[in-house]
Amino acid sequence: MRHLGERQRVIAQNIANSDTPGYRAQELAEPKASFAAMVDGRIVTARPHVTLSEGMRRLGARQTSGGALIPDPSISEVKPDGNTVTLEDQVLKMGQIQADYAALTGLYRKQMALVRSALGKGGST
Repeated sequence: MRHLGERQRVIAQNIANSDTPGYRAQELAEPKASFAAMVDGRIVTARPHVTLSEGMRRLGARQTSGGALIPDPSISEVKPDGNTVTLEDQVLKMGQIQADYAALTGLYRKQMALVRSALGKGGST
């Protein structure tokens, strides 16, 4: 869920800079480990450290607390001013984030119901 929240922040930043000349759309790098491997405890992940350049700071970029920012690999066009943000693409990504978040919260809710049931604290009367 943290990854989705951070990804939503990056997409919102892209949308906010859709008219900034020379702005390059960014994306959050996918986690390298599979979910199953992390649950089994076979893989322990650490957050990578992203260092901002002075030029990025002058443009208003802030140090993030999440994963690595990468150039958006799904750029469909480059505007004459060098901006690579396409609002339609960003809104579609935001919708996908919302759907993924809804799926994760649904799974979490069901998992908690199973745990409560196993403990004898279920809501069935």
